Amino acid sequence: MLNKALHFLSEHCEIALATCQGNLPKMRIFQIMRQEGNMLYFATSAKKAVWQELQENPNVEILAYADNVSVRCSGMVNFYVDDDTKRWIFDHNDVLSRLYKSYDQLEYFCLPIAELDYFDLSPTPPINQHFDLMAGEVDNGFVGERFSK
Repeated sequence: MLNKALHFLSEHCEIALATCQGNLPKMRIFQIMRQEGNMLYFATSAKKAVWQELQENPNVEILAYADNVSVRCSGMVNFYVDDDTKRWIFDHNDVLSRLYKSYDQLEYFCLPIAELDYFDLSPTPPINQHFDLMAGEVDNGFVGERFSK
């Protein structure tokens, strides 16, 4: 199921990204620019509030949703992205080249997924699994009183 969830993310790169500003949550639509297994890459401008929020608190959560399936991931972003990856992201995203002249005008970060929740409401009973990638644990989540153990 973890591979199915990661594949879902690769096909649904427009996600909601949650950060914090102080003790207030901040959400915005973001785009996964590249995915390598459970590592997700992003780009933004240093002039945007999201960059400052990430600098102050690198803990984030993302959510992708389509067709009764949602994938939620959390973890702590990493600010090291190698130059080749930065160039690849810029060269393979038509929006970035419309907004910026060069890849080095952007800031890049990556999210090594620490925890992932996969929820599919389509089947009966629904599928709800929680993956703790750091501990290597998998748990089934609550899907309603009719299917509780």
